Amino acid sequence: MKIAVTDKKNSGNKFVETLFSEKISQSRVASKNDKEFLEIKIPKKGKMNRRKWILLSRAVVQEAKKNRIKNILIDWQKLTDFDNIGDDLAQIFAENVLMANYEFCRYKKKPKEGWDNISEIQIIAGKKEKTSLQYKMRRGMIVAQEVNFCRDLANIPGVDMTPEILVKETRRAIRGSGISMKVLEEREMKQKKMGGILAVGSGSQYKPKFIILEYKGGVKTKKPIVLVGKGVTFDSGGIDTKPHPYALDMMMDMSGGAAVISAIITAEKLKLKKNIVALIPAVENMPSGTSFRPGDIVKVMDGTTVEVGHTDAEGRLILADALTYAKLFDPEIVIDVATLTGASLSALGERASAIFSNDNELAKKTVDFSEKVGDYVWRMPLWEEYESDIKGTHGDISNINTKAKPGYGGAITAAIFLKHFAQKYKSWMHIDIAPKITAVFDENLAKGAAGAPVRLLVKLLEKL
Repeated sequence: MKIAVTDKKNSGNKFVETLFSEKISQSRVASKNDKEFLEIKIPKKGKMNRRKWILLSRAVVQEAKKNRIKNILIDWQKLTDFDNIGDDLAQIFAENVLMANYEFCRYKKKPKEGWDNISEIQIIAGKKEKTSLQYKMRRGMIVAQEVNFCRDLANIPGVDMTPEILVKETRRAIRGSGISMKVLEEREMKQKKMGGILAVGSGSQYKPKFIILEYKGGVKTKKPIVLVGKGVTFDSGGIDTKPHPYALDMMMDMSGGAAVISAIITAEKLKLKKNIVALIPAVENMPSGTSFRPGDIVKVMDGTTVEVGHTDAEGRLILADALTYAKLFDPEIVIDVATLTGASLSALGERASAIFSNDNELAKKTVDFSEKVGDYVWRMPLWEEYESDIKGTHGDISNINTKAKPGYGGAITAAIFLKHFAQKYKSWMHIDIAPKITAVFDENLAKGAAGAPVRLLVKLLEKL
């Protein structure tokens, strides 16, 4: 989709003008003097806020697609004539209209009439703001393209997205960029004693991979920000297999890995003056005669022994090795991203990711930035009292809560487990994106992967 900013209104019939009205009961296509208009319902001005404005931007695209309108015209002054919607609206608008235009069609037969996607949005603005709007919207489009790339990776079925294929897709995506890539194979992981990754991947015919991406956009002496993303390309639950229908979306269990890949690519395209590392442990968790078992004791990279209380608590095992490996880069900040727990869904529903951090300032900024970009988060506790919950009997720690009843505080238990491997980092944050793995019915996005938290990560990389 193309977004063009102009100070001259198109007089032809190619573009359908968008109008905004509080008075209509629902959005619609209206006609006047043989000319079509796209009329979008808006809340009363006093009730508009940034969250609703983001949804409004998407609604324009969704309504146009529904009516098979290919080219739309929007008056920028009318679209932004509200209080309480904040700043950076041009970039936010571009991000959200491209996200709303996205649909995962790789496995669908193309209709004779073609897909319903929008071809072009023309923005009418004053001469003085035209250049600024064009620049900011161009940045927004770069971010959104990588959000949609993240959604593509997550939506691909497990049969077509193995650790090896994720490596190939990542290598293709960074080709010609300033990002370097290294991949540790199973043999090298054995040498480095990455027992968590090796255990989780042991039941699959597809060998695990450990992807390392580096972007050096800052001063050489500046410590990097390290992003760690869970890359379970399909999660059956292992020996403790998930009951139906809970495995249906588990090709998306590598959404954290997809998000950090997309975030570092975006940072490079935006030429951020930062040093960034992305680490993605990529495995498939499958039941077989070679799978790791409940009751096993696994030794991870830092020497910690972990009792396997449940094989479906596998993400934290691979992240333990990745968080340990991150120490090699002497990072300034470490952020890990994972579809880690169903318990975070129980706590927050599908409206916000859960964040845990040992750095109050980092957590506060993350909450603030999440409201700006529309990638919402909520901070959860990480108190030291919870550490006794995962104390092991025969091993150092357990990968599940060994003290409380099943289901009690599971998102916190997982975060406390990860905290054990992030103790030496002064600034560390864990983002559990399980609540935001798929789009919610009223978010004006296509069904499937939502692309969280790419926009938030990019903002953090830009501003921290």
